[in-house]
Formats: sequence, C-alpha cells, structure tokens
Amino acid sequence: MTASTGRLLGKKALVTGAAQGLGAATAEGLAREGARVLLTDVNGDGVAAVAVALNAKYGADTAYALRHDVASEADWALAIEHARTVLGGLSVLVNNAGVVVVGSVEDLELADWRRGMSVNADSVFLGCKHALPLLRETQPASIINVSSISAMVASHNLANYNASKAAVWQLTKSVALHCAKNGWDIRCNSLHPTFIRTPMLEVLTRHQNADSAAMLSKLARQVPLQRIGEPEDVASAVVYLASDESRFMTASELKLDGGVSAM
Repeated sequence: MTASTGRLLGKKALVTGAAQGLGAATAEGLAREGARVLLTDVNGDGVAAVAVALNAKYGADTAYALRHDVASEADWALAIEHARTVLGGLSVLVNNAGVVVVGSVEDLELADWRRGMSVNADSVFLGCKHALPLLRETQPASIINVSSISAMVASHNLANYNASKAAVWQLTKSVALHCAKNGWDIRCNSLHPTFIRTPMLEVLTRHQNADSAAMLSKLARQVPLQRIGEPEDVASAVVYLASDESRFMTASELKLDGGVSAM
C-alpha cells in the first residue's frame, strides 16, 4: 500500500476479526490514512498485539483493542460502548470477522450450520443494529461488510459459507436502504473477495489434505489475473469505502475477485 495521504483524518473506526489476516491489514490501512481504530477479536491477546504494533508505528492513541465475540449480542453492546469511550464516537464500522465451515449440505451437522451462520451472518446483523445509533451521531458514516465472491459463485462443499455470505450481501442492501429512507448520511456496502492469502485460506488447504504451495498455485490458476489476492488488496478497498470519496456509493457490492465472477 502507498504512503499516507490523510484520507481518513478524523474518522473513528471499529474493525472486527482484527487479530490477523484481512482484519489486521484493514486496521493498518485505516490507521495509515489517519483514522483512529478500535480492533476487536475473540482472540484477545492477538488483537492486543496488533494494536500495540499500530500505536508504535502510527503514534499513541491510534489503536485500541477489545476481546469481542461477534456472535454475542452482549459483547456487541460492550464493543459499541467501548468505541464511544475510547474513540469518542464511531464513523466507520467494518464487519470483517468470519469463519469457513467446509462441507456439503449432507456433510454438515446442524451445529456446524448454526456456527457458520452465527459468526458470518448474525454478527453483521448485530453489528449494524447496535452501531447505527452511534454512527448517526458522527455523520457522514460508512458500514463496510466483508462478504465473499462465494456469495455469488457457489461450491458443492461450501454450503454454509455460500449461504452465510449471501446473507451478508443482501443484508447490506437492506441496511443501506433503511439508512437512506431515514435521511441519514450513513452508507452501507459489501466487499466480495476471492481467494486471499490469509489464515482462512489455510483452513481450506488443510481440509483438502493438500500441500500448501501446490494448493495455492492451483487456486491461482482459477483466477483470471493468475494470482491469489493479498490482504492489502482488500484493505485498500476498505479505505476507499471508509473515506468521503465514496459518499455516493451505497447498497453496492465491490468485487475483488481477479475476474472470477466474469467467467
């Protein structure tokens, strides 16, 4: 990513699933551009370490960390109140936390289905619901929901992931229209990455019992651009959607799929 241009000065952001992967890269992208950021994750130690690193790099009072189970409504209430306390408000919400539950509709147990839906879809519902009152106090504001190209392109062994990410896609549009109908300057858009080099991708590799390098090479060949995406590719898109440059963009989906969905 390029050097800071101060595109997000004054912005106050909350990023879920920020202990690693897309969340950590997104938090850094936001901080680099001048935002103050509350990082949350169920991995409390991991997210605290990311916040410490961001403060060392971009200055004290840039980043804060909170252990946060995104499937818990009580935890969401605490996270929003914490944002009010440490950031003084909220103008950007990035619903990034997610899990991959691998299996066909026959392979999955109901408990597996509910776990994937809870982390991937319920969390976005809860985040939007509880953040909106605080976002209304700091307009213009932006909600960015990390869905997946899997919301649009299905796979036989990703029944839960396909369904949960499609739910995020359509929920995003409903939230955007709700905000617009009420006259609030709060935008809501979804991001749809394809294969990105993150720990989540390693889960798929392990499930296939495949050599990691060989599996990544195989996945790259399925992408028209012939490469796996990097976390920074997604972070750059989040920065755009968080900035006032995207003030006229809402209820939209931004594909970061290297051309996969065009085939």
